[in-house]
Amino acid sequence: MESLIFHGAPFFLGIALKRNQPRVNFTPAMNDYRKYLQPETVSKLSSIELKAKLIVAGFLIGLHKSPYHGFSVEFAEHRQYAFGDEIRHIDWKVFARTDKYYVKQYEEETNLRSYILLDASSSMQYRSEKKSIPKIEYAAYLAAALSLLMIRQRDGVGLVTFTNNLHDFIPPSVKPSHHTFILKKLAEVSQLVTENKNRQTDVSSAFAKLAERIQNRSLVIVISDFWDEPSHIVSALKQFSHRFNEVIAFHIIDPAEQNLDFNADSELIDIETRLSIATDTRHIQAVYQKAFEKRSHYYKNALADNHIDYNLLLTSNPFDEALFAYLKKRSKIK
Repeated sequence: MESLIFHGAPFFLGIALKRNQPRVNFTPAMNDYRKYLQPETVSKLSSIELKAKLIVAGFLIGLHKSPYHGFSVEFAEHRQYAFGDEIRHIDWKVFARTDKYYVKQYEEETNLRSYILLDASSSMQYRSEKKSIPKIEYAAYLAAALSLLMIRQRDGVGLVTFTNNLHDFIPPSVKPSHHTFILKKLAEVSQLVTENKNRQTDVSSAFAKLAERIQNRSLVIVISDFWDEPSHIVSALKQFSHRFNEVIAFHIIDPAEQNLDFNADSELIDIETRLSIATDTRHIQAVYQKAFEKRSHYYKNALADNHIDYNLLLTSNPFDEALFAYLKKRSKIK
């Protein structure tokens, strides 16, 4: 069982139960701005644009109340003064607010080209209970918030959707209207994944084609459940880092896929291939959890060796965890 999960066909892409399953217990700290970053709260809004704005607004409030306040969102057109900079370029208004010296930059110096790569395979439709949100919705909200944050910083952002092939390819742009176009596409993709049960994952094929199309050094953000052969995923992501791109990998998982905590006779179904097995999950839970942990450690270590940031996110996690990871990576890009 362990080798099946780690090395080969992932039977646990989707899980259907014969009996009622327990709810995932997630009790976030609801004080202050954090309540605006909870997936269940965000999912109640009517449009993906409102969802993106709520996430970013809550994040920006929290940014100034956290250890990460040094990451500049407000000063998108500035950088901190360094020895040798001309004094005439210092922004004294910024100094009055922050007591720090920042120099103005020209727009071409501050623009960052970013690509958000969104997994649109069928396994992304999974959710373990009706009150939780599917992985594709969590990923779409995250992509929407990231793209809004980038455009507010005057960074160019593009969107690519993939399964075993490339589908949508929207080149990066800094225009505010561009964000509306991305949001529309994210809403379409989310609906398509929910309705389509035959979209399989093959990152090797999809990313090989995409790597050729990214000509200039960029920030590549991959949002996926990574239910594919782990070594293939690592090799596929290395194609971007070897071309001098900065890469962030967001591994989106439903809590049940991490814990297999059902305590019931179950039918485990691979959503993409429809293969299934019947089992009492209590008999395999410990082995499964060990295998999942081994798989996650493999991703983290193998990707770190190639200078790729790996972030495991449960669909119950607040969105600011991913946005902090983005800002941390962005602050390192020269």
